[in-house]
Amino acid sequence: MAGAPADGIAVRRLLVLGAGAAQLGLLAAARDRGLFVVAADRDPAAPGFRFADRRALVSAEDEQGLERLAEAERIEGVIAPGIDWPVAIAARIAERHALPHPLSPAAAVLATSKLKQRQRFREAGVPQPRWEVCRSLEEARAAASELGYPVVVKAPDRQGQRGLGLVRSADDLEAAAGEALGASRSALCIVEEYVPGGEITVNGFSVRGRFVPLTVTDRVVAEPPAFGVALAHVWPSALEPVQIGAAVDAASAAAEALGIEDGPTYTQILATDEGPKVVELAARLGGGHDAELCRAALGVDLNGLALAAALGEEVEEAALLPRARHGGACVRFLVAPPGPLAQVHGVEEALALEGVELARVYRAPGTILGPLRRGADRAGAVLAVGATREEALERADAAARLIRFEIADAGALV
Repeated sequence: MAGAPADGIAVRRLLVLGAGAAQLGLLAAARDRGLFVVAADRDPAAPGFRFADRRALVSAEDEQGLERLAEAERIEGVIAPGIDWPVAIAARIAERHALPHPLSPAAAVLATSKLKQRQRFREAGVPQPRWEVCRSLEEARAAASELGYPVVVKAPDRQGQRGLGLVRSADDLEAAAGEALGASRSALCIVEEYVPGGEITVNGFSVRGRFVPLTVTDRVVAEPPAFGVALAHVWPSALEPVQIGAAVDAASAAAEALGIEDGPTYTQILATDEGPKVVELAARLGGGHDAELCRAALGVDLNGLALAAALGEEVEEAALLPRARHGGACVRFLVAPPGPLAQVHGVEEALALEGVELARVYRAPGTILGPLRRGADRAGAVLAVGATREEALERADAAARLIRFEIADAGALV
């Protein structure tokens, strides 16, 4: 059992903020390593709880509750994978308890506020879309008029497409700005120019100030109203090598601008005709099985590296060297029809397909599924590898087709 002493050696205790779909890979890796895992999540049905030694029904955003939990559990490390806001909470808890941590609280605050990091990017000359911060609908109208439609409106301190919208004309601005301002913790919104271009993600890891790029993946995204929701991550990127190199340079510059010297980063970038433009950087593991894709594609254990950084262990740069395993890898997310989930079929059949390395369903029977609007509405994911990116994508698509979500008759449940 995880948490039991082995050969007289005390087992290290780790607090993980969040036990949802975005934390599954890290939690599984922590269990496999034999750590005593305390997982905190407000959802009693969080799928990651099955990997935890101690389950705490505490929101990953409840800093006071988490502080009390950290004290009671005598933790030796704390980590917030896959979600943004708790990243700063984890850094502050680590500092107050004199625990090792890859991020300073100051860097963590920059990484969890789109507004603060955009301001720092502007100061440091990191390429990004033009933007304006707005406090009201009137200011949003003025900004959109100045930037030119279409524009993107977003809450500066939310993730997962909450408070995010694409506005094509002035007629649609009021609803989008109202949603963003309402979702924002700071009663602000960002109005940003819409820049056409492919969306890519640079997953990297920094060691003593040196940024090491790992996977550069293409993001296949949904159409509005699910604007910005990733349907797949495909590796390697189909961009030309010079474009990939420029994107990596931009991600490295973004990490440096925010003062991130150690640990994982997840940087979303637009590949435009004018060069890469950084949309945002998250100082954490990606929440879409990015670490599992990295291990499948390159043989680099990104989950293990993040655990080591959270526990203050030395990270050898040799651990970041790719050990080429496959020519292509793809995470394909599963989208279920809305309604009460009765059963899920086909997971074992999907796992039996050649090249399929992972098939996860996030929702248990009885869950009421809504339409796809945000990343949190995705119902699961499959990870497949192949000799090429095209073969990996084909295998992931084939596996996804085998997984079927049976929706109950809502009337029969009343």
